[in-house]
Amino acid sequence: MKKLLALPLITFFALAQLSAQDPVFVKGDKVLNLGLGLGTTLYTGSFYKLQIPPISASLELGIVDEIIEKGSVGVGPYLGFASYKWEYSGWGYKYSNIIIGARGNFHYPFMEKLDTYTGLLVGFNIVSAKEFGELIPGYDYSSSSSGLVWSWFIGARYYFTETIAGMVELGYGIAYLNLGVAMKF
Repeated sequence: MKKLLALPLITFFALAQLSAQDPVFVKGDKVLNLGLGLGTTLYTGSFYKLQIPPISASLELGIVDEIIEKGSVGVGPYLGFASYKWEYSGWGYKYSNIIIGARGNFHYPFMEKLDTYTGLLVGFNIVSAKEFGELIPGYDYSSSSSGLVWSWFIGARYYFTETIAGMVELGYGIAYLNLGVAMKF
């Protein structure tokens, strides 16, 4: 019974310790994220093959801090790219996607050296398709399309040094999961 009473007390002190951390991302900070995507949101199914894996880059500038005590807000540009091929019997299509947008993130520290955040991406998805092979001799097809895209995501950056961090983001964008490196300058 004493163990059951001690558990809530230990949990309370552990959470109090977590919430007592200093902010990792504050107003004026600049962070460059470079990511490699796993788990595509773009092309799935039979005969699709990855040509160039989903890659992304984003720059974030801290614009407001001291929100809900230690929280902060950052904004900045985003660029993502991926390329896929659909092929059947030597004929098919090559697709490429470029996402250009802006992101806004809310940061809140829970652990020392760990920058946790959630955010929203609003952008433009530029899609192009080009046929290859010869199903019909003399017929060559290419097309492009574009449209608005948005994504909600959660992420974390763990700082190994003052300026270098490992990064992970989970959400819907160029990929479901992005792993990479972040550089603060």
